[in-house]
Amino acid sequence: MTAHFPRTETYGLVSQMRRAAVSISTNIAEGCGREGEAELRRFMQIAMGSASELEYEVLLAQDLGLLEHDEHEQLHEGASEIKRMLTSFVRKLMADSSAWPAVTI
Repeated sequence: MTAHFPRTETYGLVSQMRRAAVSISTNIAEGCGREGEAELRRFMQIAMGSASELEYEVLLAQDLGLLEHDEHEQLHEGASEIKRMLTSFVRKLMADSSAWPAVTI
């Protein structure tokens, strides 16, 4: 949807929105490639931060008149759904890891 934003936003809001969107999936992938649930949780939380950033940028784009109402709703709902899924996954990881005994070295 950012493809129809003004060229003046190419290195501004367009870049920020695309970077935040890519960062969500990139951090999920990186977290899955790490060892241990603590690292996975940390990267899921970073992905959540990127989703929150994108959610704000979508609101800003609407406020600036760069998105139509239906486009805003679609993007906002997508970002909200991603945040719900990440929250659920992090809670599950936390619940599962609390069953494991602490390891001391």
